[in-house]
Order: sequence, then C-alpha cells, then structure tokens
Amino acid sequence: MTIPQAQRGRPGPADLPDERLTIETRRLTKLYPGGTLAVDALDLGVEKGEFFGLLGPNGAGKTTTIGMLTTRVVPTGGEMWIAGINVRAHQQDVKRIIGVVTQFNTLDRRLTAWENLYHHGRYFGLSRAEARKEATRVLELVRLEERGKSLVDALSGGMQQRLLIGRALVHRPEVLFLDEPTTGIDPQGRLALWDILLQLHAQGQTILLTTHYMEEAERLCQRVAIMDNGKILAMGSPDELKRSVGAETIITLRAEPVTPALVAALENVSGVRSVEEGPRGLQVLAGASRGLVPQVAEAALAQDVQLIDIAVSTPTLETVFMRLTGRELRE
Repeated sequence: MTIPQAQRGRPGPADLPDERLTIETRRLTKLYPGGTLAVDALDLGVEKGEFFGLLGPNGAGKTTTIGMLTTRVVPTGGEMWIAGINVRAHQQDVKRIIGVVTQFNTLDRRLTAWENLYHHGRYFGLSRAEARKEATRVLELVRLEERGKSLVDALSGGMQQRLLIGRALVHRPEVLFLDEPTTGIDPQGRLALWDILLQLHAQGQTILLTTHYMEEAERLCQRVAIMDNGKILAMGSPDELKRSVGAETIITLRAEPVTPALVAALENVSGVRSVEEGPRGLQVLAGASRGLVPQVAEAALAQDVQLIDIAVSTPTLETVFMRLTGRELRE
C-alpha cells in the first residue's frame, strides 16, 4: 500500500531525511525506566529493496529498535523515518505502509488461514473483493494454498509462522519488519521460510530482519549490522564483515597452560598473521590452511603444553562478533 506523496507528512527542511533511504534513524535512543539503555544513539540507513539484518544476541537492542520503527515503542531521543515519513510525528501514516511480524503469535485461532488474511486486508481498508484476492494471492506466496480452510491450531509451527508473514503482506507494505522470525522453528521449516523471504526480496520487497542466527544473516541479508548493548559495532555485507577479520583460515587451539612463549611460538609459524585469545581458546589467524595445521600443532607441542583440541574453520559472522566483543554470539 502506498500513501500519495502529498500525504506523507514530510518534515521541514532542517529535518529532511535522506531520500535514497527507505528506513533511516538518526541518534535513535531508548532509555527505559531504571536506567537500562536499550538503544544508544543508533544511526541506520536501509535502501529501497534492500534485505537488511540486525544481528546480535538476546538483549542487544534489536527488538527495541524494531519496536520504535514500527511505533510500538516510544523512543527517548533521536529521529526516524520510513519511506520519508517521520515516524514520531505521523504514526498512523507509517502503520499503513509497514508490515510487522513480532516474536509473538497473534493469529486469530478461531479463524481459518484464509480468513486471517482476509480480515487483515479488510482492517487495512481493502474492499471485500480486494481482500479476497489478496488473501488467495498471499496463501500461494507462503505456500499454504492447500491449507486455506484449516484452522490455525491445525497448522504446524512453521506453517503458522509463514501465515504470520503472509498476513503482514496482505496490504502490500513498503517495508516488512521481521523480529526473530525463525526462533523455535525446526530446520526444515526454517529453510522453507528462508526460500519465501528470498523470493519476496527478489520481487523488490524491502525487509528489515532481526536475528541471532549467523547462518540466517549470511544466507538472507545483503547487509548486516552487528549489534550489542544498544550499539552497532560493525556494518557491511556478510563478505565484507568476514574479510575484516583479516584471515582466510582460523585455527582454534585449546591448550594448557597458555603462556606468552606459546603465543610467540605460534606467531612465528609461517603463514600465521596473528594469535588472539577467545572464548573457545587461542585463535590462530592465518592465510591458506594447506599444511598449516601440523606446523601449528608442532609449534604448540614444542612448548611443552597439553594440546587438548585443535579445530580449523573459515571466518564467519560469529568470528567477527567474538573479535568485537570477546564473547560468543549466542551467550
């Protein structure tokens, strides 16, 4: 659903948003009573048609950010715009052009899948004919066309989540907000949902996703903001963020004791770029892995330490998070 430009309630020149962005925040802040700073001066910009992810652990501020952008949480400070509309000043206009899927299942269990979609369309002002058409279209989009007459409780958890996403799309929103949409869904259901979201994005849908699953962010998002303690720590495409680690290979060692001599010996191995202490042990950041693991193991054992475990991996978004915070993404 698109609001005519004259009704978009654009702010004055001093507060004009960037017209290239569909979602924009400037120093967006939320301080809860009691002193909890959930979101700290957040600057964010999402372009039209972009699939953007907020990646971080529980409590990072992701849900609060989406809550403010979708008018459900009142910010303490800062400004935000959706498709040029000032969210704080024109909440009703914003609600008409966004689709929101929260972490809570709000489907009407007294209705069938099709009826949930139909009545949502009517709520957003669609005529009976338009609502019927959109309900049928969306059922096909989320691959539930054969379950249209099923009551909600007859659907699996994955099906219900797809129906929630479908309901958010009935009025054809400019922006789709998804807050941890695959939490609690089995792996098969998660893959099915990913396919639907990728299809939506291919059709031009602007999507803002929050997740604590690094695989989800890597698979779906064009750009990712890694968030923790209300702040964005790093932002870029998944490949850009992984390249920022500065290594092609990561060898993780669990050894006892960890001494300065051990670290120095590992750093002297040809091909090793740096050695860092992480939550899982010593991380040896290096170039190509061929022939490197035996050299690293030999260098460690030469320091008269007990080598408990050794593992080889390539950089991931969790690697980036651990380097930025010193802890694992899912802690």
